[in-house]
Amino acid sequence: MKSKKSVPETMPTLDQLEGELRRVKYRGRFGRVLRSTIGTLVVVAAISVLVATIWMPVLQIYGSSMVPTLEEGDIVVSVKGTDFEPGDLVCFYVGNKLLVKRYIAGPGQWIDIDETGNVYVDGELLDEPYIVEKSRGETDLDYPYQVPESRIFVLGDHRATSVDSRSTSVGCVADEQVVGKIVFRVWPLKSFGSLK
Repeated sequence: MKSKKSVPETMPTLDQLEGELRRVKYRGRFGRVLRSTIGTLVVVAAISVLVATIWMPVLQIYGSSMVPTLEEGDIVVSVKGTDFEPGDLVCFYVGNKLLVKRYIAGPGQWIDIDETGNVYVDGELLDEPYIVEKSRGETDLDYPYQVPESRIFVLGDHRATSVDSRSTSVGCVADEQVVGKIVFRVWPLKSFGSLK
């Protein structure tokens, strides 16, 4: 007859059992908190993307047509819509390019730009504190010019170089081209704030 070797069984102490129980509970709680946090982050990211695409697109500025108001590399937030007032910054599509210009006049209004770059809307000189240097720029329109129905007339702030509604290559902007109104600059931080 073979004898069995006896393995001494040691019973865990009460402190060891309590420690193991705490570890198991912590691991379960940690897993629940981690899943909850990841779920919350996914929902917040999805809502942010939805808001940024549908209601408040975020854009980066390229080019110098809006200097000094907007510089190349600025990041701005726009609000979707087509309800503009004179002086509002508007972003819109021309072909597959997104442009930013300043709203000057709406449908049916008359535009006149003299040789020195003064802009008149319906015979009244437009007050333009946002431009540094007036210029008639490149234009192929006959003035005075009436803005067609369902269109808006836009100009860049850097009038000497901006290609805008003064040129038939851009022309007056239709409602379906408009993305929205630029309302806020988020970058660079030194220029953070609302725009007008």
